[in-house]
Amino acid sequence: MRQAILHCIRCGHRVTSRRIEGLDRAVCPACEHVHYENPLPVASAVVLDEQNRLLCVRRGQEPQKGEWCLPIGFAELGETIEEACLRELKEEAGIEGKIDHLLDVSSQTSDFYGDLLTVTFLVIPLSTEAQAGDDATEAAWFDLNKHPPLAFASNDRALGKLKKISHRSKK
Repeated sequence: MRQAILHCIRCGHRVTSRRIEGLDRAVCPACEHVHYENPLPVASAVVLDEQNRLLCVRRGQEPQKGEWCLPIGFAELGETIEEACLRELKEEAGIEGKIDHLLDVSSQTSDFYGDLLTVTFLVIPLSTEAQAGDDATEAAWFDLNKHPPLAFASNDRALGKLKKISHRSKK
């Protein structure tokens, strides 16, 4: 899903479409500015407690309203992707945490939002008193191998990587 750019962000002229670098792009005929469209940055958190339970939240908004997922949301201007991850964790589940390490990066296209770039971190919880907030209706801990189906493929992919890493470290 491409976002429709109608006017140049630099000079305000109406843009036209021109084939550049093999793609149709919005170009301003007045100032020649090429309007590159980029994926939206999304941050998500894999949080495990001392019993190796996974923190999930139930979505209160579309897309996938009512389904479970990892704490997840868009990075905002002025914050790092790590800050976005920890903010979303606090907003959606009431949990403070600290980044342990980068777990996964994946690209996907959403019918709802368009192109997304999801960055998932393994996060160490500083508390385990989960309480739903923001756009989550529930926050709960689940056995890592018996959690509900997750709403987003990026969540499944990150958990798959976590399980591979855990399996290798046990050998």
